[in-house]
Amino acid sequence: MSFYPKISFQREVEEYLTKVFRNNELITALGAREVENRYQSLLSHLSHPPAFTTVRVNTHLASVKHVKKLLFEEIQKQFKGLRVPVLEHPKLQDILLIPVIGPRQDLKKHASEVIVGAQCGNAVLRGAHVYVPGIISTSRFMKAGELVSVYSDIEGKCKRGAKEFEGLKVFLGNGISELSRSEIFSSSGPLNGMGIRMIEPVYLSPSFDNVLPNHVFLQNLPSVVVSHILNPQPGERILDMCAAPGGKTTHLAALMHDQGEVIAMDKIASKVKKIKQNAELLQLNCIKAFCYDGTKALSVEKREDEQEGPPFLPESFDRILLDAPCSGMGQRPNMAYSSTLKEVTSYQPLQRKLFTVAVQLLKPGGILVYSTCTITLSENEEQVAWALKTFPCLQLQPQEPHIGGEGMRGAGLSLDQLKLLQRFDPSAVKLQGMDIDSLEDSREDDLISLANKDCIGFFIAKFVKLNTK
Repeated sequence: MSFYPKISFQREVEEYLTKVFRNNELITALGAREVENRYQSLLSHLSHPPAFTTVRVNTHLASVKHVKKLLFEEIQKQFKGLRVPVLEHPKLQDILLIPVIGPRQDLKKHASEVIVGAQCGNAVLRGAHVYVPGIISTSRFMKAGELVSVYSDIEGKCKRGAKEFEGLKVFLGNGISELSRSEIFSSSGPLNGMGIRMIEPVYLSPSFDNVLPNHVFLQNLPSVVVSHILNPQPGERILDMCAAPGGKTTHLAALMHDQGEVIAMDKIASKVKKIKQNAELLQLNCIKAFCYDGTKALSVEKREDEQEGPPFLPESFDRILLDAPCSGMGQRPNMAYSSTLKEVTSYQPLQRKLFTVAVQLLKPGGILVYSTCTITLSENEEQVAWALKTFPCLQLQPQEPHIGGEGMRGAGLSLDQLKLLQRFDPSAVKLQGMDIDSLEDSREDDLISLANKDCIGFFIAKFVKLNTK
């Protein structure tokens, strides 16, 4: 059941993706009709939010049971008594799952309208309120305290401060304005803080603004799976090569019981600051964050100084996570993907540079996990085929837990190799809405199965570096 239009792409990107998802290997294996159905289903899923909100419990500070109780009470308060369950995952024992109610199709639309940017709109569909920087336009006479309908300008064509907008917009739900139009667009500069408090979103998800900040971390389900697959052990030295904003970094530290060393790198200073803030908030002391370009993190000579940061000598790490910069096409919801084909295809060479450094920084016998939040072959299965050919010391490893599907055909990998990969493909399940009645009638096992499939698009590969000396 598609409530929003399918995700749209620039024409050359759409042509590129069509070739990827209609490749000969796929068509030979599945047939042209099945291949087409899966591709169209994927496009529909990408424009809708996942069926569950996933939060990772900071097990360093609290038990899952304790946080589950607190979270259930908070959700009841937010949802005004609606009994939405909080589920524990049988294979990922540090996460909690909250079903997303919606799309709600009976909401009345109000005359007063607020237009928000696409990024802000995507956040609203996942439970956020509207903050002032995300507001592009409001109705002419909007007052504070007024009931308003909120829309997303998915194509980015609305002019800031416009009094009306007739372009393509999608309805996100209703809220109450915290400020008047004149306050939002005052000449004294943009305000911060909440602009619209959402009271009737199309998709009902809990808001996590200042909710249990030391105890929970909002994270997509596959992003949690990655850290479990790397499986860091207390006392080891771990490298998170492209770490911002620190969700996986802090998860790795928690899995190690804060014993050992997690080196986190990112080349943007503001993002490194965020990693440090998250580590401090979650009270994790084994994390050391550095502003550094991962492609330059290998040092060929031992340095005289005792500096603990990058660049590092070869074979310095027990395990490495390369959650690579990518085209991000697996992120949901997204109704209009704005990147050009040149931008989309620029990631493969960058990922290979980072991968090459990672292999050299890894100790023999060490584990390297490569992941992306995108759906292309070139950034996923093709990278695995390239890595196995380029680095004879690498061997694919089984993944535990293995919750997603196997890798996608089209990169020339064998069936056995594809089974060792993990691709989270939202189109693997029918796009369906969820209301309170259907929730109450559902078995918990079925809900967990849905959560495993109806998530963001994601890819994971796990390698071991063999001792070839």
